[in-house]
Amino acid sequence: MNEMISGVGEPVVTDATKGGGSNAARIAEVKAWLAAQFDAAGKEVPDFEYTPRSIAHLYNLATVSQAKTQAANIVANDFRQKAAEYRSQAARIREILENVGLAQESLPSNVVASAQVLANVANLLNIRDTEISSFLVAMGDISLRKTGVDEKRAKVHKESKTLLEYTRKAIARLTYLKRTLAQLEDDVAPCDAQMENWKTNLGVMASKERQYMQQYNNYKALLNRVGYTPEINHGVLVEMAEHRKDLEKKTKPILDTLRSYQDLPPDKALAALAIEDKKRQYAAAEKYLEDVLQSALATSD
Repeated sequence: MNEMISGVGEPVVTDATKGGGSNAARIAEVKAWLAAQFDAAGKEVPDFEYTPRSIAHLYNLATVSQAKTQAANIVANDFRQKAAEYRSQAARIREILENVGLAQESLPSNVVASAQVLANVANLLNIRDTEISSFLVAMGDISLRKTGVDEKRAKVHKESKTLLEYTRKAIARLTYLKRTLAQLEDDVAPCDAQMENWKTNLGVMASKERQYMQQYNNYKALLNRVGYTPEINHGVLVEMAEHRKDLEKKTKPILDTLRSYQDLPPDKALAALAIEDKKRQYAAAEKYLEDVLQSALATSD
């Protein structure tokens, strides 16, 4: 009955459920299986209606139950055979121990306790067949496993230390960034005030720029009205002033000579000749001054 209950929900589609075999044969097989199961449980088969759907489902359960029962019987027979072999081996080992004087009754209590502990450890290590395995081999295997576990643990410990170091650095960096953020937030108000001051100063400077540009345009218009050209710049004027000083130095003797004409004798012919000579010298000086000015203007171009 337990097998029937455990098989619910795991239907197996067989050739019979696909249409092979008659319904009467399947009903007979299902009834026989139910009777066997309820007889094993000590109960009677309850009355219920056999529909095609229930017959198909019960037939699948019967097939699964029979397959599991057969498998369980095979495993049970194997266990019984192994148990018989273990009992025969235990009897033989007991006989050998008694022959060499190592019977359990003749051994001290501490030896019996140690043997019992050894047996318990063997059970824990799943050592049952003493002919193909041994306690030392199992302990060696356990030692190898322990070494592997220690290596993995050391590796994981190293990785955890590395991750811990990264975490510590990350926390320190986060703390620094938080401190920097707080400092920047504290500097927002002074910076805003300074920005407002700069905006005010910028507005004043823009107004001054417009004022200076207007003055520049006025001065430019004024210079255009008085005939100022870009060729007459400060350097040209300075150079012309220097030439003027040179010409004044050259014409000063001539002027002094002309002034000395007031002291000439009343001879008109001599005075006329002297005057004509001075006029020629004065004209030559004026021509030289004009040539110098023209050359200065040409150089500035």
